[in-house]
Amino acid sequence: MTGIDIAHLQTWIGRTEESRDVIAPAHVRRMAALLDRPAPARGEALPPLWHWTFFTPEAPQSQIGPDGHPRRGGFLPPVPLPRRMWAGGRLTFHAPIHVGEEVSRTSEILSVTEKSGRQGALVFLTVRHSLATGAGLAIEEEQDIVYREPSTSAQPAAVAEVAPADWRDPLDPDPVLLFRYSALTFNAHRIHYDLPYATGEEGYPGLVVHGPLTATLLMEGFVRHIGKPPRSFSFRGQAPLFAGGRMQVCGRITAEGHDLWAEGPGGYTGMSARVTA
Repeated sequence: MTGIDIAHLQTWIGRTEESRDVIAPAHVRRMAALLDRPAPARGEALPPLWHWTFFTPEAPQSQIGPDGHPRRGGFLPPVPLPRRMWAGGRLTFHAPIHVGEEVSRTSEILSVTEKSGRQGALVFLTVRHSLATGAGLAIEEEQDIVYREPSTSAQPAAVAEVAPADWRDPLDPDPVLLFRYSALTFNAHRIHYDLPYATGEEGYPGLVVHGPLTATLLMEGFVRHIGKPPRSFSFRGQAPLFAGGRMQVCGRITAEGHDLWAEGPGGYTGMSARVTA
């Protein structure tokens, strides 16, 4: 398609990486402050998806690429496409992680595939993470990452009719919210805080809301309205959401579980998700 040596990139399949982190109470309090909610105390359960603010990247400053991500290679394959985003993921919650615990994470490259989209070549990478505490397996997760060619991404048009919802909570994702989440996750991807880069280099109309932040906001809405811990959670990014545009964090109870989605201005769907309790 584009000269991408997909066979070489697929030699990364099966690579593993081990890491450990402590669910530090101070870090948990910062996440709670970001979400305007009380912080769980030491020994209490970590809210679902907050583990994404741990196991943060540790690449030295000299190894950071022009987009703010660590340079290609190492555990993740050196995909020669400039744009990198979370496309979605699937999680199963087996047991709680508690504030103050040490957690181990085993990561493995499951697949590397090349596809062709409307805006050119795409490479999809799936990574499996297994998180465990001293009590055993806590979370199993598959994370989908998409790499793609440079392109312009306009905000999607308004939809004619929004989907019916059992709850629809408004949220204004301003640049401060995005910056604080980037700081919590040590995520230096410039599309989330560097407006000239986001618009001039990557062709976005504004700062991009983080995929995992959107998914976390969907989960927060589920917990707030349903009041039960999740058993499984899957999500898929459908269109970018941008700072400065009002979001609606929505949910609907179904026979199979709970459908969640984030709407951008005009009602377009930025992310969809499903959770079972």
